Amino acid sequence: MAFEFEKLSVLIIEDTIPMLKLVSSVLETLGVGNIYTAANGQEGYKTFCENTPDIIITDWHMYPTSGIELVDKIRNNPASPNRMIPIVMMTGFSVLPRVEQARDTGVTEFLVKPFSANDLARRIAYVINRPRDFIETPDYFGPDRRRRKGESYKGPYRRISDLSVP
Repeated sequence: MAFEFEKLSVLIIEDTIPMLKLVSSVLETLGVGNIYTAANGQEGYKTFCENTPDIIITDWHMYPTSGIELVDKIRNNPASPNRMIPIVMMTGFSVLPRVEQARDTGVTEFLVKPFSANDLARRIAYVINRPRDFIETPDYFGPDRRRRKGESYKGPYRRISDLSVP
């Protein structure tokens, strides 16, 4: 399926200039209409509030504010202009604890460096075509962490322990 991204606005938050230019170039090639950039999570949050993009693509490791701290602020700050914005986390670290931390903080998609233009385009298409429901609990706000829908599941609860919830 061909996508028309000219109406899409994307914020890239990346502290390494060559990677920032590479991601920007890929987005320009895809035809993304508005591309905003920031060098770290602190600057990224300010740009996010000023421009309210459709998607955020952020690096993990940045100073003074990391990508994971940014995601936490976007998802949990009541002043956030869009707590449900799709967020794609880029990182060179793909170990399971890191992926789990990103998921548990509220990252929508995870992209491991190095990646291809096709990998990035797929993540963008995925957040557009298959938006995930958002979940709010006392200790989590973000996209539903369950990706699979059980075909045999027919009820409102997924766990036996849920039955004790009023």
